[in-house]
Amino acid sequence: MRIVYMGTPDFAVPALGALARAGHEIAAVYSQPPRPAGRGKALRPSPVHAKAEEMGVEVRTPVSLKDAEVQAAFAALEADVAVVAAYGLILPGAILDAPRFGCMNIHASLLPRWRGAAPIQRAILAGDNVTGVTIMDMEAGLDTGPMRAKHVTPVEGKTAGELTQELAGAGAELMVEVLDDIALHPPVPQPEEGVTYAAKIDKAEARIDFSRDAHQVERQVRAFNPFPGAFFEYRGERFRILAAHAEEHGGAAGELLDNSLLIGCGHGAIRPTLIQRASKGAMSVGELLRGYDMPAGSRID
Repeated sequence: MRIVYMGTPDFAVPALGALARAGHEIAAVYSQPPRPAGRGKALRPSPVHAKAEEMGVEVRTPVSLKDAEVQAAFAALEADVAVVAAYGLILPGAILDAPRFGCMNIHASLLPRWRGAAPIQRAILAGDNVTGVTIMDMEAGLDTGPMRAKHVTPVEGKTAGELTQELAGAGAELMVEVLDDIALHPPVPQPEEGVTYAAKIDKAEARIDFSRDAHQVERQVRAFNPFPGAFFEYRGERFRILAAHAEEHGGAAGELLDNSLLIGCGHGAIRPTLIQRASKGAMSVGELLRGYDMPAGSRID
């Protein structure tokens, strides 16, 4: 098939490579424009942009798809299908209707659960036992289109980073499977029951509220690893917890219950195992405490 590929972050990279290896023609790649990054704030292409250049595929980075010239240029590609994965721009009707088979999306949830921007993080925060990826036809509504295939995977204590990598690979394989024989994967309407929305992550959500249950805090740690990082403050310094486990232990919320950084929660306690100080690399709690005093009885914010 002749494909226009539309994606931006690391999640969208595996499918681009998989479609090319499967013998499909990548007519062009659309991605978000390069953004300032690093200390020098030099413009850096997105992961999908960089992968496409490595493959020798034309990359287009419009700031919007609403312009008539942009839409005409898209239509002129005469694609059989557009494959979309975490692209980041709204697709107007003229874009959705241009390819012969329309636009198909690789969405990182088991629709209709977790429509929207942050399905992986929301699934972890909610304590879902399973999540997955759905191949769906796109329409004007937010992730409301009919579904063609699903892949289910257990959450099992994984971080958002680990699940993103796993679902990116699964979504790539599933997208190839669907396009290899579209007739075997007819679109099926989403059920009306079970709809939930995965709102975009606000950085303020990453501050840990130790008045919550310890298991909720542990899920917060996993959901925000690697970004934006669940954090607390101690003596005016910010600490990101990268890994932790919940324990059944009594104690006041926000109090250090021992000399090994066991922190009291509204119910139970949370024991960080991997932590990061501001402007420092990740380290074990043992490494941190060898050079930084955090005695039992102290309070943290």
